[in-house]
Amino acid sequence: MIDKIIDFINSSGFAGFFNSTMMISIFGLQIPGELIMLFVACLLLYLGIVKKFEPLLLIPIAFGMLLVNLPLSPIFLEGKNGEPGGLIYYLYYGVKLGIYPPLIFLGVGAMTDFGPLIADPKSLLLGAAAQFGIFIPFIVAHYIGFDLKSSACIGIIGGADGPTAIYLTSKLNSDLLGPISIAAYSYMALVPIIQPPIMKLLTTKKERMIVMQQLREVSKAEKIVFPIAVTILVGLIVPSAIPLIGALMLGNLFRESGVTGRLSDTAQNALINILTIFLGTSIGATATAAKFLQPQTLMIIGLGLFAFACGTAMGVIFGKIMNWISGGKINPLIGSAGVSAVPMAARVSQVVGQKENPSNYLLMHAMGPNVAGVIGSAVAAGVMLSLLG
Repeated sequence: MIDKIIDFINSSGFAGFFNSTMMISIFGLQIPGELIMLFVACLLLYLGIVKKFEPLLLIPIAFGMLLVNLPLSPIFLEGKNGEPGGLIYYLYYGVKLGIYPPLIFLGVGAMTDFGPLIADPKSLLLGAAAQFGIFIPFIVAHYIGFDLKSSACIGIIGGADGPTAIYLTSKLNSDLLGPISIAAYSYMALVPIIQPPIMKLLTTKKERMIVMQQLREVSKAEKIVFPIAVTILVGLIVPSAIPLIGALMLGNLFRESGVTGRLSDTAQNALINILTIFLGTSIGATATAAKFLQPQTLMIIGLGLFAFACGTAMGVIFGKIMNWISGGKINPLIGSAGVSAVPMAARVSQVVGQKENPSNYLLMHAMGPNVAGVIGSAVAAGVMLSLLG
């Protein structure tokens, strides 16, 4: 009986902590890496639940991280020798094979109104400017020693577009899928923390208070023609971007056509909700202590933050340039929405603007650059895939 009790204790997670092969020294104390990752997971859960920082993304990611770092957890166990693997091992195939990203884009397209971009085409320039957040970190990553394919995967984090980052990384360097997907989705979820200080640093109070003119009304025909035209144009210029752009535009066509209500409803609700659960828990579960607490992984996470900051800064700076050209008619804050985090980045522009001027309403103006950023990051990924794939 005593032997059975001892065996039970040795097979428990508590014993797993003491037998950890990933011990981290903090102030002279040897702490299991899994315990550190559990703390990180709980911190992310706190930010998602209590602070409400994009809980639909942060909670699945954090809980996946929690599940996989419980010692002896079989949740991500690899299936081999005829034995079945853990649940997330199979769900992760959707990430590894690049299945989830286009389907996520289908749902995003069905949820998003492209009207602000159609009504104000020059906002496309702000979305394009934010893509410097992809190419500057790409150059920096290559300069400090990463190969071209790895550098491209790191750079794409700057687009703040999780599905695009996963899609490109799965094609160029699948070994980096874990840290790249964690960085991309974590920074998307933490947009309300990361962006405001950069926006305030680069703008004056007077600029943040600028009230923009109401956008013109966009016709139904324009909204229907737009996704078809973009698909054809991008498909001819960058064929490798078709899986992402095609899915995005198909979802939007479901929304705007007026004859596919059931498909639009499924894409923007049931489908994307299921995929968010699968994708979030899967990428969260890649953050094991053994893989995450490594110098290269931490460097990628740091470069990802730099990339995201670059995208935000370049969008705001170009917004200031457009404001100067227009004679003070454009609020530079909407430039920060040029990153692809839809609609989180647009909401941040709205919140920061309203803190300076409570009567200001920037959301719809910010949605133009935001939508342009989604298209821009997908095109940038397609270009990188064409050149490096």
